[in-house]
Amino acid sequence: MDYKDASLPIQERTQDLLGRMTTEEKIGQLIQPMGWKTYVKEADGTVQVTDEFKKDIAEGGIGSLYGALRADPWTEVTLETGLTPKQGAVATNEIQRYAMENSRLGIPILFGEECSHGHMAIGATVFPVPLAVGSAWNTELYRKMCEGIAVETRSQGGAATYSPVLDVVRDPRWGRTEECFAEDPYLIGELAVEAMKGLQGDRLDSNRTIVATLKHFAAYGSSEGGRNAAPVHMGLRELHEVDLLPFKKAVEAGACSVMTAYNEIDGVPCTSSSYLLNDLLREQWGFDGFVITDFGAIQMLVNGHNTAENGEQAVAQSLKAGVDMEMSGYMYRKHLGQALEQGLIEEQDLDTAVRRVLEMKFRLGLFEQPFVDPDFAEQVIGCEEHIQLARKVAQEGIILLKNEDNTLPLSKTGTKLAVIGPNANHVYNQLGDYTSPQPRGQIITVLDGITRKLGADTGKVLYAPGCRIKGDSREGFAQALACAEEADTIVMVMGGSSSRDFGEGTIDLRTGASVVTDDPWNDMECGEGIDRSSLNLMGVQLELVQEVHKLGKPVIVVYINGRPIAEPWIDEHAHAIVEAWYPGQEGGNAIADILFGDVNPSGRLTVSIPKHVGQLPVSYNAKRTRGKRYLETDLAPQYPFGFGLSYTEFKYENVRVVPEVIGPDDEAEVQVEVTNTGVVAGNEVVQLYITDVSASVTRAEISLKGFRKIHLEPGQTRTVTFPVQKEHLGLIDSRLQPVVEPGEFKLMVGSSSRDWTACTLHIQKVGVEV
Repeated sequence: MDYKDASLPIQERTQDLLGRMTTEEKIGQLIQPMGWKTYVKEADGTVQVTDEFKKDIAEGGIGSLYGALRADPWTEVTLETGLTPKQGAVATNEIQRYAMENSRLGIPILFGEECSHGHMAIGATVFPVPLAVGSAWNTELYRKMCEGIAVETRSQGGAATYSPVLDVVRDPRWGRTEECFAEDPYLIGELAVEAMKGLQGDRLDSNRTIVATLKHFAAYGSSEGGRNAAPVHMGLRELHEVDLLPFKKAVEAGACSVMTAYNEIDGVPCTSSSYLLNDLLREQWGFDGFVITDFGAIQMLVNGHNTAENGEQAVAQSLKAGVDMEMSGYMYRKHLGQALEQGLIEEQDLDTAVRRVLEMKFRLGLFEQPFVDPDFAEQVIGCEEHIQLARKVAQEGIILLKNEDNTLPLSKTGTKLAVIGPNANHVYNQLGDYTSPQPRGQIITVLDGITRKLGADTGKVLYAPGCRIKGDSREGFAQALACAEEADTIVMVMGGSSSRDFGEGTIDLRTGASVVTDDPWNDMECGEGIDRSSLNLMGVQLELVQEVHKLGKPVIVVYINGRPIAEPWIDEHAHAIVEAWYPGQEGGNAIADILFGDVNPSGRLTVSIPKHVGQLPVSYNAKRTRGKRYLETDLAPQYPFGFGLSYTEFKYENVRVVPEVIGPDDEAEVQVEVTNTGVVAGNEVVQLYITDVSASVTRAEISLKGFRKIHLEPGQTRTVTFPVQKEHLGLIDSRLQPVVEPGEFKLMVGSSSRDWTACTLHIQKVGVEV
């Protein structure tokens, strides 16, 4: 059989296999049921495949499994019932072996896993969430993080990840803001390219690489009111210039899979958009991978979008639009055969989708190497190298927003600290959504990190939770104030939570001890499906900060959260403010490194933080015609895109562009001299923005078109250069074509979207001598 001959080209092997398949077997390749339901864990730690899985294999097979190793409250897989890294690898081997030995053609299963900020399996490294990754402005570091995630996932059998998330954040009230990198498409695109390098590598048939899935295609972050899966109101030109740009960059970098978004764009659901999936993605961009839906998205065509009267119409719409695989598999399994019988689809439609899935399995080497090495999985998953990498990413993603009178860094001697707040010692609150159950010893909280710095037995660290994220209980205020009264400086760890109900019980606000009750408290106020109408701190958190502030001592506020927080009182009264987002398992160490000056903060905002939610949208790259100010406030954010403080100062001089006049196809170079004028070493994020002074269509006031993260010793000067090319100067015109128009461009280099020095570049018309 030719399809088993590894010496033949993949296309020949695929065609041979496809010609041997029945309709039922073809449909089986397009479905992806829930993987954790295919096996049970025995008392001795071994796994057995379920009777339902055996039945599915006998009736035509299964092409892929979703989240076979996923562990969280939804899957009901816990630390006790779940699998260790080694057991997980053994489990996927057993599932794979049964599927291949008990199906007619022996087609291997593709295991798809959630890996947004680490493989969502027990024991895997929990890295900072993408919003924190974006805030590091370090593409090489992110590539290394993706390499770590890829090897941890593939070593257990996972061959595809449902990441990276390339949605552009338009409204931070959206609960999935934490899963995104930024409000800027250029920055997202640069990170997307590095994700392809880190996840997919040079070849897919390796035990260290996996298929990357770009999501959510498209404009998922631009929903009405910041509500998850709500309609998107956007013209095609803006869609191409902003929301589609990161996806295009990732496809050009070799992305192998794309996931459709739940939302509609101008009345057309993304899951049935032939324009997006066929015309644009495949024909115009040349994408040669496969497309998968989000969980339950095809069902929404019948109940939600209501563009289909029944299941047969829904699957026909999706398949013909270019959807190859259905996550959950329910609709394709139940209705594709009937849609074929009714003539809603043709056999060639089915073959096209199956061919794409099979080709990817051949590219992954699954036919030759369907099994993994459990010992290798035990070796690499959660290894010390990845733990230190998680700490490094967290360090670079933490942003210093305010530092009045050099309150930070703190001294390690002669100071007694009170560490107060609901996020000071809560394991799951610092990890973000899409996180597996964690053993307590694997997570370093802020209290842990500070205690390690000062020594556990010195009596220099006092702790009280004070309050919860949500709720109006003030029973912990007295203990918090008593701790603050005894301390010299107070570190208040406030913010939000994307923690689902992991069964950890609740916290006694008076003592800080964990207690188990019949009514465990859930503080989740962010994450998928958790959208908000405001951006203020929930519960009585602000009141707690205000009460502590009355003591007249230095108050440092550390935010741990998944979306921007708008609290004007804290912005005005706190002595220092640190934004850490969800910093992952090493977050407590990283935050302590920043607080005590062992690491100079270098994180910069990738989402603008408004003064008030009523200012939204407040993204930095708004149109010039954004309108007038509000009666109560202006349009400027509290903290702008690109902003972040350091423990040193940087000076920008001699910004210039060479040459100053070019043609539309030529290249120029922007140069700037950056000097560390302070007394400590530090990293600076040098940012390039461009303004098209006059254009045929309205444009953003300024747009990010380059950045470099550089290290400078005290007194050191470095010349930083940026290329300026067609991709930086061009626009999408009214015909949806990329073009560079002649005219004047303003080039601005600085430390944020609000702090820069400018120079000017002129683009000559074609045919004019430069």
